[in-house]
Amino acid sequence: MPLQSQSHYEEPGDPQLAGERERAARTLASRDITPTPQRVEIARILLARPQHLSAEQVLSALKEGELAVSKATVYNTLGLFAEKGLVREVIVDPSKVFYDSNCSDHHHFYDVDSCTLTDIDARKVAIDGLPAVPEEKVVERVDVIVRVRNRSE
Repeated sequence: MPLQSQSHYEEPGDPQLAGERERAARTLASRDITPTPQRVEIARILLARPQHLSAEQVLSALKEGELAVSKATVYNTLGLFAEKGLVREVIVDPSKVFYDSNCSDHHHFYDVDSCTLTDIDARKVAIDGLPAVPEEKVVERVDVIVRVRNRSE
């Protein structure tokens, strides 16, 4: 489905970038997210490949482009993307959140030295014996984050 206003997404000198933006806009629309220029650009960055980016990393990548996007817009957009299932929020501690473009069932290694996440295939982690869930609740998902660091010499 073509966008109403192509002018926000077309790059006369870069058809690849225009294509990436068009794909991002279609992906947003498929999740009932209005594809504003800011949201399209954030989606283009996040969905370029399987990756884990913090809001600060997204903001930094946006600053390399021509579109001005505020910090508040980045945080609000990432929250919306997570709410709509476009990305997965990975909270490694209360002050560090990553947005994972891979929404399939998997877990993570968190390297505390480099502050990076690496995927772990869900089949490589055995979870046995979860506690009983309160009667009025259901398990939504189990997330495993294995914290690793460099060996001390």
